[in-house]
Amino acid sequence: MSRFFRQAGDSDSDSSSSEEEELLSSDDEAPKQAAPAAKPAMSRFLKTAGDSSSSDDDSSEDESEMSDEDEQEAKPRIGRFIHGASSDDESDEDVKRVVKSARDKRLDEMESTGKVMDNALKINDWVAISTGRGTHAVRRAEFDKLVRMVQRQQNMSEPVPPFFIRTLAGLENSLTAAVAKDKDSKKKMNASNARALTAMKQKVKKLSKEYERELKRFQEDPEAFEREYQAVVAPEAAPAPAKVKKVKKAEEDDDEEFTTVGKGGKGIQFTPENIFKNLQVVQENRGKKNTDRHEQIRILEKLLEVSVTPYQQIRVLLALIAARFDYNSSVATHMPIELWIAAQKEVDQLIAIVANEPGYSIQEITEDYDDLVERSPETEKDGIVRIRGSVISFVDRLDDEFTKSLQNIDPHGTEYIDRLKDEKVLYNTICRAQALYEKTKQEDPLGRVIMRRLEHIYSKPDPVVLALEASVATSDIKPSVVLSADGQTSTLIHSLCVYLYKSGNSLLRTRAMLCHIYHYALHNDFHTARDMLLMSHLQESIHNADVATQILYNRTVVQLGLSAFRCGLIKEAQATLQDIFATQRVKELLAQGVHQQRYQVLTPEQEKAERQRQLPFHMHINTELLEAAFLVSSMLVEIPLLASIDSEEQRRKVISKPFRRLLDFADRQVFTGPPESTRDHIMQASKALQNGEWEKCRDLIQSIKIWSLMPECAAVKEMLAKRIQEEGLRTYLFTYAPHYSTLSLALLARTFSLSLRAVTSLVSKMIWTEELAAALDQSAGVVVFNRVEFTRTQQLAQTLADKVNALVEQNEKALDQKLGVSSGWNDRAEGGKGDKRGEQTQERNRRGERRGGARGGARGGRGARFAQGLGSQMAGNTQRNR
Repeated sequence: MSRFFRQAGDSDSDSSSSEEEELLSSDDEAPKQAAPAAKPAMSRFLKTAGDSSSSDDDSSEDESEMSDEDEQEAKPRIGRFIHGASSDDESDEDVKRVVKSARDKRLDEMESTGKVMDNALKINDWVAISTGRGTHAVRRAEFDKLVRMVQRQQNMSEPVPPFFIRTLAGLENSLTAAVAKDKDSKKKMNASNARALTAMKQKVKKLSKEYERELKRFQEDPEAFEREYQAVVAPEAAPAPAKVKKVKKAEEDDDEEFTTVGKGGKGIQFTPENIFKNLQVVQENRGKKNTDRHEQIRILEKLLEVSVTPYQQIRVLLALIAARFDYNSSVATHMPIELWIAAQKEVDQLIAIVANEPGYSIQEITEDYDDLVERSPETEKDGIVRIRGSVISFVDRLDDEFTKSLQNIDPHGTEYIDRLKDEKVLYNTICRAQALYEKTKQEDPLGRVIMRRLEHIYSKPDPVVLALEASVATSDIKPSVVLSADGQTSTLIHSLCVYLYKSGNSLLRTRAMLCHIYHYALHNDFHTARDMLLMSHLQESIHNADVATQILYNRTVVQLGLSAFRCGLIKEAQATLQDIFATQRVKELLAQGVHQQRYQVLTPEQEKAERQRQLPFHMHINTELLEAAFLVSSMLVEIPLLASIDSEEQRRKVISKPFRRLLDFADRQVFTGPPESTRDHIMQASKALQNGEWEKCRDLIQSIKIWSLMPECAAVKEMLAKRIQEEGLRTYLFTYAPHYSTLSLALLARTFSLSLRAVTSLVSKMIWTEELAAALDQSAGVVVFNRVEFTRTQQLAQTLADKVNALVEQNEKALDQKLGVSSGWNDRAEGGKGDKRGEQTQERNRRGERRGGARGGARGGRGARFAQGLGSQMAGNTQRNR
């Protein structure tokens, strides 16, 4: 009943005024045509009732035509009612009535929809934005409604309004903040709100691609975008007469004459004289709860535009860059890319000002000075204006935010590649900061910025480093250390590391050493990298370092193992990779994934910390390739060993537990199908090698597809084929030696497709190392086997000797820990630490002489087996060799 009386004429002033505005606008817009026959009043009532349940997808033309017709029909009746009901009110208070065009009404409707969405955003109500509130019959999604209105406007050949682009950009930021807040919050949002949030992400992402060009133009210069829209719309807009009974106030001035109002309603004047006062106000509001960070950035940008002197520019830039970094307060999410790019350009501008003005210096610790007074070199005692600030902290934050953005972006999309292109400008900024600190001779920040530069290039191939250095060569501010004319990246890495070796910061020295070793290993210089690692003794004390340095150490050791594998040093590769694969947490140790243990549940804080230390995807070492190299190396070491042992006690001696476990599992399989994964190929190749089928083993190993990701793939496959031939010969001799008295060398050469010289060399080496009880008859060209069978007593004595040897090893490790032999990881560079350490060294040497050098390898600690596998010579062996 209420709907009927509202249509018949309600005395409410708001409804009557809106009806009259529609009548006035319909008079101007509707085409002049003959009025149709009047319809009964009841038809209007029925039509109005039907509108409430009509579909949202009705075309705009039908709606506008039918609404205009209804208004024309009801005009006389409603007009009399309005004038009769509101004549007294209008006599008391004059009202300004303005005729609105159809375009203006559509814009008003869009703005009202936007206000509803803003209200929903304030209470984090994504259901109202995405799917709408209310009963099913009248439910309407506000966002979909806004999109339909924009599409309707485009269908009428009108440009996209700036209000819609501004709303779309704001929604992107709100979605990012909502997702980050939901991740950080312990209390998750309800299911319906979460579903609506996910749906909105998809809708906004789709629309952002559709309006990508308009969004980019709007973000670059919102005011210019507004002016372009007004320039297009203004000529089309017809001047509409306004029915005004009484003018209450004069026309307002242009937007350009508006004054920005600060706290307390006072206007902010952007003049060079007021820069420091405005800067002080902004800095006082920094960090407060209700501070509008976007507004603060806008004010600082205005101040930068009006700044004149270098001192003013430096002060404003220091505040502006800090404000951009403060915009994103969440630790879990990265700062928006647009803000990052703006901050990077401003850091470059700051470095350029300080580098070109020798009278100004930015230092972290300075004497107190008045922030509201202009300063110049002429007013200072020594002619240098020292300003409180830190360029290196800005560079560190830029680098950290860049890494954080790469951690949060999907690495398999084009957005990751586009973001990775920004590394070139970041590297250029780091080099410019290095040149600045070299000029000002500040040692501590110079070491930090060189370390940042080194971390960007140590793990990259030469073409990428050359591309990064090319941008530095074209810069107006260049550091002293640049890429040489011959293009050797090793020279550049060496120069940067040598400077850090002289630094007083032990952390920088350690990381520089690991980066240097990694670079040598990456370029297949295995022996140099191995010697540097053994001489640094980092394997003994790395467990005392911070997590990031331990991750770098693990990456270096893994790259060293891959280098040994590429060089054909199979035993060294297996010994190097053994320790990290024995933990079964390869991805976690390399910071390439979060390891979930079966009976361990990480707290949200622990999981967040784990994800923050993950490496970006482009820095990952392929774990499948790493596993293939380790398992193939273990196969070539373990299979001949398994063939050489003839007792169950010796069989328990395992070199590679992960490989032996996989091999035992493969032996228990009743049916073995064709190989699918890398492990299947290697296990079937191991069985073929055990059976003497070296050709089948070679084909299976070479058919592994992952080898294509390794540099010099063809050379690696050729090396593997040769090593499989050699180990196949060794396995054959170990297996069938008890069954032969003599064996022809020529037959062995033909069987394994090796040269006679290679076969003779292999057999001689096995005899020399006492692996094979035989003699070589070169005149007859045969191997004469000597069968030596241990008695039961001899076997027990051998077992007892092995156990005693293991007990001695354990006792010596315990003694070393008790005496404190291992120094701290950051005390290596100081040399001797007193007489006590010298006495400990002499004691170890005496123990080595008593044992006759029986114990080679490292003195315990994390890298004992690693150092022993690489053949390092420690104190005992050195003393014995003398």
